[in-house]
Amino acid sequence: MATAMASIKSTSNARSVSFVGLTIAIMAVSAWVTVPLGPVPFTLQMFAIVFAVAVLKPREAIAAMAGYLILGAVGLPVFSGMRGGLGILAGPTGGFLWGSFFGVAVAAPLLHALRSCFGLAKRSGSSSIESAERARLSLARRALFFIRSAACELVAGVVFVAISYACGWAQLMVVAGLDPLTAFLVGCAPFVLVDGCKIVAAVACAQAVRSSVRS
Repeated sequence: MATAMASIKSTSNARSVSFVGLTIAIMAVSAWVTVPLGPVPFTLQMFAIVFAVAVLKPREAIAAMAGYLILGAVGLPVFSGMRGGLGILAGPTGGFLWGSFFGVAVAAPLLHALRSCFGLAKRSGSSSIESAERARLSLARRALFFIRSAACELVAGVVFVAISYACGWAQLMVVAGLDPLTAFLVGCAPFVLVDGCKIVAAVACAQAVRSSVRS
């Protein structure tokens, strides 16, 4: 029994490491898709991070975000424009990067708490039972389950983006010497609608991925 439990734990740890590594790679690739819009470039990174928060366990999402920032800090070209180095983190737009770590550190546990509150959290060792239970649910109950799950993820996504914006806004003011209104208009306002769409798209993709895994 002890050997079996150790084997299961080892397999779970290996899966977690694989998920974290894959997520870091996805974050890097999404950051390379860049459209310059003033001092803060438009990238797909927000989409990738919100998706990670929605599909990974809290500790996996936090580890992936931390690993991504560490790789970028040591000089690997994982940031937007295929750049890296501490200079990027300390520059005008660096606050949006390290702010993303704090955003994930808050949003991922918040999402787990919301799922637990609404009875959406997966119980250990019960995935097959839960799948069978969901298969027997009426269409209305399935729709309600989907709405609750998506709503929790949307809330977590908005919290993540808000924290990232707050940190990026603050650093942009300090480093670029801008007043609060100008910094917001330059660094945040142009991206609110676009990032809102990315949150919705990330949640939709996360729901589709989980549905396909359960089926």
